[in-house]
Amino acid sequence: MEKKDVLPRDAQSILELAARSMFDLFANASEGMLLVDRNGRVVWVNEQYKRFLPALGYERVEDFVGQPVSSVVQNTQMHRVLETGEPILIDLLSNRAGTFGVSRIPLRDSSGEVIGALGIVLFDHAKAHLQPLITKFTALQRELDDARRELASQRSGTRRAKYSFASFVGGSAAVVEVKRLARRAAQSASPVLLLGETGTGKELLAHAIHAVSARASGPFVTVNIAAVPDTLLEAEFFGVAPGAYTGADRKGRDGKLKLADGGTLFLDEIGDMPPGLQAKLLRVFQEGEFEPLGSNRLMRFEAKVIAATSRDLGQLVREGRFREDLYYRLNVLPIRVPPLRERSSDIAALVEALGEDIAQRSGLPQPEVSADALDLLAAQRWRGNVRELRNVLEQASLLGDSSRIDGARIAQVLGETGIGQLEAPAPAALPTRPIGPLRPLPEQVAELERTAIAAALQACGGNKVAAARMLGISRATLYERLTEQPDSLA
Repeated sequence: MEKKDVLPRDAQSILELAARSMFDLFANASEGMLLVDRNGRVVWVNEQYKRFLPALGYERVEDFVGQPVSSVVQNTQMHRVLETGEPILIDLLSNRAGTFGVSRIPLRDSSGEVIGALGIVLFDHAKAHLQPLITKFTALQRELDDARRELASQRSGTRRAKYSFASFVGGSAAVVEVKRLARRAAQSASPVLLLGETGTGKELLAHAIHAVSARASGPFVTVNIAAVPDTLLEAEFFGVAPGAYTGADRKGRDGKLKLADGGTLFLDEIGDMPPGLQAKLLRVFQEGEFEPLGSNRLMRFEAKVIAATSRDLGQLVREGRFREDLYYRLNVLPIRVPPLRERSSDIAALVEALGEDIAQRSGLPQPEVSADALDLLAAQRWRGNVRELRNVLEQASLLGDSSRIDGARIAQVLGETGIGQLEAPAPAALPTRPIGPLRPLPEQVAELERTAIAAALQACGGNKVAAARMLGISRATLYERLTEQPDSLA
């Protein structure tokens, strides 16, 4: 009897010793180890594992241990091991810390019940013979994540930000300052008010602000107030409860306030909002709640608000056409987006970026814009700003058979639009007369006229019709001036 009792005790001791030895072996030989209890909470990590913590978002071990493993280690399968009691001996894990070969083993008590699980990082870098496998896994995982995000976006009926700060092209001091203010605005939960003329890129900036904000993973919802009839605006914002009125959708309709919850609501052309809706939206922004049309149920509204307008809101307030309290609610972080004429040094970079986009959309070669054409573009007032510049470039690209756009072609497009008078480029490159004694006024006027005509002809490549349009004079007047002094204008 005693002999039989001794053997089991020896076997148990050997088993315990083997378990300790194996644990010590893995703890020392592996790239990292993590232990969770039966509830899936992290209870211990070894020294090797601690180096992954900063990449996972934790500087201190104390902040990591005690947390649910699924909340601190992205894409973990430890909970699956706890639920099934089955080990996962070889697997690839990819998260913010990298891609790893891992093993997961359930831990049982003397009765066989699962009381925890042990995670072992077998390797944390790609061995030469495993590199193809890890590369393929990483690519497939990225494609799967992109597909999931796209599917979720389609199901929700919302969209993500399409532009970043890199899309707001330019290196002028005005552009640098706008981007600085916009990045600061993105870090705040306060409303943002974008002020600027039409076509300056206010919507693009709104996308960029959302893309770097804390709500970037949420929806980006746009309401162009000027494009929606006043009678439909309230339903557009608040949505409609099922059967709210005759002809309403039986299932109801979600409004933009609900769709934007958790993300960003962009109110374009806020200055065109009717007074009655202004009061209702002010209450939504203040209380953080609203009621769909035909419903008594309050719904939450929690989103970043970005408003934009090309109108003078201050003047509208003084005229009583825009609520003063709503104005102050929105005018927390005002950002003035400069018109193109105030940043003409960005013309060349904008032409390059717009040319690439036009080529991609049209299938034509990217246009090559000559120096004289750039000078002519930089001299314009651009009442339509970047949107007008794009239109001119697109017309010039389609006008000729060659992808090269010279000053004459630009002058032709600008002259045919009929929107505004063409501006001749400043004749900075032309020789100037040294300052000397004052001469009779007619002589000075005649010299200025000759200089302007010469500049126009140079910009238009000698095309007299285009030069006359640029100068705002008739073709007959131009020929008359050329006849009077042919030598000086040759």
